[in-house]
Amino acid sequence: MPQEKQILELPDFLTVRELADLMGESPIEVMKELISNGIMASINQQIDFDTAAIVADSMGYEARPMRAEEEEESTDEAAAPQWRTFYSEEDPSKLKPRPPVVAMLGHVDHGKTSLLDRIRQTDVQAQEAGGITQHIGAYQVTHNGQVITFLDTPGHEAFTAIRARGAQGADVAVLVVAADDGVMPTTREAWAHIRAAGVPVVVALNKIDRPNANPERVKQQLDEELGLKPDEWGGDTLVVAVSAKTGEGIEDLLEAILLAAAETDIRANPDAPAAGTVLEGRMDNRLGPVATLLVQNGTLRTGDVVVAGVTHGRIKRMFDEWGKVVREAPPSKPVSVMGLSEPPHAGDMFEVVKNIKIARIITEQRRLEREDARVKPQAPSLEDVFERFQAGEAKELRLIIKVDADGSLEPVVNSVEGIEVSDLNVRVLHADVGEITENDVNLASASGAVIIGFNVKPDPAAARVAESLGVDIRTYNIIYKLIESVELALQGMLEPEYEDKRIGVAEVRQIFRVPRIGNVAGVQVIDGVARRNAKVRVWRGREILAEGASVSSLKRFNEDVREVRTGFECGVGLDGFQDFKVGDKLEFYVRERAN
Repeated sequence: MPQEKQILELPDFLTVRELADLMGESPIEVMKELISNGIMASINQQIDFDTAAIVADSMGYEARPMRAEEEEESTDEAAAPQWRTFYSEEDPSKLKPRPPVVAMLGHVDHGKTSLLDRIRQTDVQAQEAGGITQHIGAYQVTHNGQVITFLDTPGHEAFTAIRARGAQGADVAVLVVAADDGVMPTTREAWAHIRAAGVPVVVALNKIDRPNANPERVKQQLDEELGLKPDEWGGDTLVVAVSAKTGEGIEDLLEAILLAAAETDIRANPDAPAAGTVLEGRMDNRLGPVATLLVQNGTLRTGDVVVAGVTHGRIKRMFDEWGKVVREAPPSKPVSVMGLSEPPHAGDMFEVVKNIKIARIITEQRRLEREDARVKPQAPSLEDVFERFQAGEAKELRLIIKVDADGSLEPVVNSVEGIEVSDLNVRVLHADVGEITENDVNLASASGAVIIGFNVKPDPAAARVAESLGVDIRTYNIIYKLIESVELALQGMLEPEYEDKRIGVAEVRQIFRVPRIGNVAGVQVIDGVARRNAKVRVWRGREILAEGASVSSLKRFNEDVREVRTGFECGVGLDGFQDFKVGDKLEFYVRERAN
């Protein structure tokens, strides 16, 4: 008598890893089963119920649709950030405390680098060790027997770039503020990035050795401008006075970091296959592709096969921050590794897989997905927010607000923060005076925010990055229009805005008479492209003769073509306009959703 199969309740969609966990099987075994059924899927790729049921059946389970209430819970879980933790699916009994990972952020000359150097020197002296032989972008120090990992990044831009790729780079953030300078615009930006990441913060009040240092004034600024009330004033923010120059307060800062880390659940399973974040990838003339990896779960070992983004390889050698060769790296350990096929991107997540064949399948699948998709990251638009709320993908509208003057900032922020519709409210991640910058766009991309500008525009670099990342930028010069747009977005009633985007210009060089068709313009494309599905404006000098004409024909050498690029000649026929003259300009444009 055949053994009765175990019932397995599955949602409509789940990832390969989630299916493996439900069955208590290795994700690699599930991937093999999918491959045997002609389906190429990576560990984190979603599959539907029918596909999962086929795999479950072949592995001894009977799949059934999940009950509605259970599916709703799993949907909420799936909506959580992928980088939430690397151990969320581990057996709790296997989890052990790991060292906290710390990132330092702050204004450019408030002493982040000096503070990191001082902390590192303190640890070197404690170990009676020599100088640093290799800089790998991260290092570990020991304080009172407890290890702390520091990320030596150039600032909050790098911190955000890592998060934008789906990785959680740090467990604790240190906001560095100079005691003689106070809160600066970049300080506010850094705090916005920390808030968006949702990690605990410790404030390092640096440069207290300077004669003009005024720690009390800066604490007042922290409280009034950033809402960071020091613990000594009855708040919940640890503010530590330090001097990178003299070393004063360094021990207190390390103690504060450990206290902040103790309030969070920083654990990992050291016995699992390693997974974590790529901190840096580079090509070394002598060593070849080199990557700095931060292990966040499991233990990485020499000989392991690693997939990192769209690259893979077998780990040949590993070095710690002192340049010493190590054979294994436990959770929170940063290492520099050799053996990948090419340098990975900072922020990519890496994981250990069973063999090179599996690694090659995963990376090839990811490459194909990227090539096929060619889509912008899924940053929300103002019109999308209500739809995402209904789908359970969003609980708030996140905004970054930039205004032209101090007097406008408070009224705009207070007006939008007071809006709430159907349990969907507004959260302002960052608000400041000045034009919209590239850093604002990066923060919006990483945190899923919309940028609102009042009497300001994005600078050219910000506009380019916003277009490439798909970040929605809205600008207004009337405050009630701004508020109205936000209210309509929360109600799901905001209509998308469209604008004309010029894609090319052609100049008429000849006119041809075609029987039963009429006049066709022989043109040369002088800029961009002439495209069959575009609309056309016909210009004669400064006068527009036709607006919104459709292209009825686009030919090269009597062959119909889809588009013609700069420098080439073609024949163009328009619906509703034939009165061409040599020298006329045809402006080709498309209607696109406005940012």
